[in-house]
Amino acid sequence: IYAGIAVVFVMFITTLLVTLVMAMIWKTSLLWIALFPIIFGGAELVYLSSAFYKFVEGGYLPLGFAAILMLIMGTWHYVHVHRYKYELKNKVSNNYVADLATRRNLARLPGIGVLYSELVQGIPPILPHLVEKVPSIHSVLVITSIKYLPISNIETNERFLFRYVEPREYRVFRCVVRYGYNNKVEDPREFENLLIGNLKQFIHQESLYSESSHSLEGEDNAFEESGDAMEPSIEVQDARLPKRFLDGITASPVNGLMDEIEFIQRGMDDGVVHLLGETNVVAEQNAGLVKKIIVDYAYNFMRKNFRQPEKITCVPHNRLLRVGMTYEI
Repeated sequence: IYAGIAVVFVMFITTLLVTLVMAMIWKTSLLWIALFPIIFGGAELVYLSSAFYKFVEGGYLPLGFAAILMLIMGTWHYVHVHRYKYELKNKVSNNYVADLATRRNLARLPGIGVLYSELVQGIPPILPHLVEKVPSIHSVLVITSIKYLPISNIETNERFLFRYVEPREYRVFRCVVRYGYNNKVEDPREFENLLIGNLKQFIHQESLYSESSHSLEGEDNAFEESGDAMEPSIEVQDARLPKRFLDGITASPVNGLMDEIEFIQRGMDDGVVHLLGETNVVAEQNAGLVKKIIVDYAYNFMRKNFRQPEKITCVPHNRLLRVGMTYEI
């Protein structure tokens, strides 16, 4: 009896999920999207109604199991969403890196540091926590976010998206690594090679773009100067330059493109260290009793019994550095 109810429920839920896939991913015609749940869902509801006649004879058992599973998933989702909101609320602006450049007691360690974060924009609060406890940072730091998109496949040359965190000479980068649901996650060594290879390509492309922008702006400025014969001084000319031209001068690599790429390669030769946040989530002090039970006991129990993060991202143990921090949600 209860097996029949469970099977019909699974069939009905599968029909609903396939309908969502048809609408959001396959982009099927609206007519087929409407006919599919009407035909298949209608037949499954008829079977479900017949199975409910014998609910009291044992059909309540699978529903009880389903309720327990829904409670577990709801607890996990509730805390995970609040944890992400905490990171959004306490994220650090990109100006934080510029402030780090002025600190005299901050040491630059050889090698490349890869800091994993769920945030796509801004600097996660785990970085300032690390810097305050251990006043050091790697010579090259890549803040990496791994995202799984609702598409089947993402080509390798389109998987890594980089951008600079100003000031550029401090060599801090943001990277978003995108995977489709059919993409296979690489092993650690292959992932590192792809990451560093795409980082070098990004630096090369940015250098070419910066040089082309400078050339075009230089031609524009020369044209303006040729039309203004009464220009009083060089200082006035500099004051009239576009702001993005001045930004390009300060952001260009000091020793040229090849020196920057060689610096990245030397950092890889010195070693890649994976920085993984070990966050402990607790309920805030003024939280209610139910929230404290959900966060402090139920969620933490499930988190300790689930897979560890380094197993998910295939981070090697010999190059893994855990950074502990407590989130009060």
